[in-house]
Amino acid sequence: METLHTLFYFSIVIGILVSIHEFGHFWVARKAGVKVLRFSIGFGKVLWSYQKHPKATEYVLSAIPLGGYVKMVDERESPVKPEDLPHAFNRQSLFARSAIVIAGPLFNLFLAVFLFWCALVLGETGIKPILGAVTQGTIAASAGLAEGDEILAINDKPTPTWSEAINVVINAALEGTPRIAIQVKTNDDTPQIKTLDMQGVDTGNAEALYKQLGFNPWSPKLKPVIGKVLPDSAALAAGLQAGDLIISANSEHIDDWMQWVEIVKLNPSKPIQLTIERNDVQSPLTVTPKSVVTEQGTEGKIGASVYIPEDLMKAITIEYSLSPLAAIPAAFETTYFYSWTTLKMMGKMLIGKASVENLSGPISIAQYAGQSASMGLVHFIKFMGLVSVSLGVLNLLPIPVLDGGHLLFFGLEALKGSPVSEKIQLSFQQIGISLLVTLMALAMFLDVQRLFE
Repeated sequence: METLHTLFYFSIVIGILVSIHEFGHFWVARKAGVKVLRFSIGFGKVLWSYQKHPKATEYVLSAIPLGGYVKMVDERESPVKPEDLPHAFNRQSLFARSAIVIAGPLFNLFLAVFLFWCALVLGETGIKPILGAVTQGTIAASAGLAEGDEILAINDKPTPTWSEAINVVINAALEGTPRIAIQVKTNDDTPQIKTLDMQGVDTGNAEALYKQLGFNPWSPKLKPVIGKVLPDSAALAAGLQAGDLIISANSEHIDDWMQWVEIVKLNPSKPIQLTIERNDVQSPLTVTPKSVVTEQGTEGKIGASVYIPEDLMKAITIEYSLSPLAAIPAAFETTYFYSWTTLKMMGKMLIGKASVENLSGPISIAQYAGQSASMGLVHFIKFMGLVSVSLGVLNLLPIPVLDGGHLLFFGLEALKGSPVSEKIQLSFQQIGISLLVTLMALAMFLDVQRLFE
């Protein structure tokens, strides 16, 4: 069921983003007077097609929704009827051809602006950016940040939620900002400015960077009360129910939820003797945590979450949204921010200053699609915006086969006054295909490696 959920939302993301990309090419081509023979979403077996009349554009939906294409009249690809020659792509002006090619990536970037605008207007409920325990030896500790500090802004950019704060500080670090100014409100409500010194810090891997920063969200001490029991879990098999208070485990008195979590982690596949309280009655119970392999080693998991009182949830969460008008510049700013960050990260990977571990292949993207959809509509919309930015930026890279490669050839044509020879274009396209296949193979390898990890 989880796999179907993931594939469903992955198909939605890819289907929408590819459709918008190809529609950009299609729309500008039609406006430029180019005859479009076919507008296809997907590859492989044709599932559905529509053509108003034999001379009109054929609209096609194919079985594999991992791409698409717009087939235009072009003398370089097939013979063209005399009456269609004025409408051939290759006979259009350099400006018209460039506009048609760049339209796809630009439509993806404009879609990202729209998606971020929707997310900002709809708003979201987020965790307040309050710091938990700060580990000694980390960048946060060196900056003088302490548990209980609430982050108000980073480099003058307001950060109302924890995820927003982490995104801004991580991306500022990846951009190579030597010092990051963090405005915080301390426990006694005193505003202060703390500075993260990023000089000499390895920013090649985002995950490793997060650990070096030492940022951890604040979490209150919670009573060891079961909030939710997952299906097919060790907790369900043991008979635990929502509302059960854990009094002791293996004769050790349990004071808070994290103490209970640590006991579960340390006992994979080992029975734990519990005393629980249910409806004011104490009774014994045995639970055997399932054994799960994590980056830290083998840990126990029972598949149960903690009960969080409603008043506590209100105290640590915040509702954040913007008016439709105020969200417009914010959406453009967000799109620019992620576009530039993506470009810089690609550049760092190219020169070896960033780890290829930052690459995500189709498996990772599919997983993120399913996870973001489970978190709610706004999270899914933001995820789509991020992928749309990546698709737009990637296609603008000057690599033959991609839209940016075509624009590179058009630029050379403008400089030399005549088109680059088809032989040279073909050679560079073969190199481009090799690069893309290698990159896709690496991304797939990393995806499979992550699955096994």
